[in-house]
Amino acid sequence: MTAIRVLLVDDDPLVRAGLSFMLGGAGDIEIVGEAADGGEVGTLVDRTRPDVVLMDIRMPSVDGLTATESLRTREDAPQVVVLTTFHADDQVLRALRAGAAGFVLKDTPPAEIVAAVRRVAAGDPVLSPAVTRQLMAHAAGASGDTRRARARERVTGLNDREREVAVAVGRGLANAEIAAELYMSVATVKTHVSRILAKLGLNNRVQIALLAHDAGLLEETGS
Repeated sequence: MTAIRVLLVDDDPLVRAGLSFMLGGAGDIEIVGEAADGGEVGTLVDRTRPDVVLMDIRMPSVDGLTATESLRTREDAPQVVVLTTFHADDQVLRALRAGAAGFVLKDTPPAEIVAAVRRVAAGDPVLSPAVTRQLMAHAAGASGDTRRARARERVTGLNDREREVAVAVGRGLANAEIAAELYMSVATVKTHVSRILAKLGLNNRVQIALLAHDAGLLEETGS
């Protein structure tokens, strides 16, 4: 089995050492590089070709948000998981909108961080339903009429089935849960998710969830 290649980005050397220790102990994960600032990320990604970047949000020179936005414009961009001390910080929300695949708290138990890296490498976001609801509520407080109108215009291109899947993603459901709820196969769910991403020009499931919320789709279904 090919190891998941991980790049660590944090300005605190103790945090990097701790992450390296816990992740390096997993047989299917390889730490391919470390950076102390977002400005180093582009060069290191070119050199090490990671599958996943664990990215601190707050760094002294180039912050994690800027580095994430830059990475996600690349072809074959690595998945980005934001490291933070906050559950629903404004910068975390902006990072998710920029294309981060989720976030983990720095005090998350080691086993859960390892599991998060594996999930993101497999294409699943690192957002539990509880955290998703918290982020959506946070987004609601910051969303105005203009954002709602733009989001609703974007989702008009989805057919009824795609809209149902988008709502389920917005509720934080995994593919297997969506398949069971909508009476379709997991493979069909994956196909619908891929089509939604392509139609809406999005990077990942997290952005589907945020757009579904902005457009009011969850409210329409009473979710």
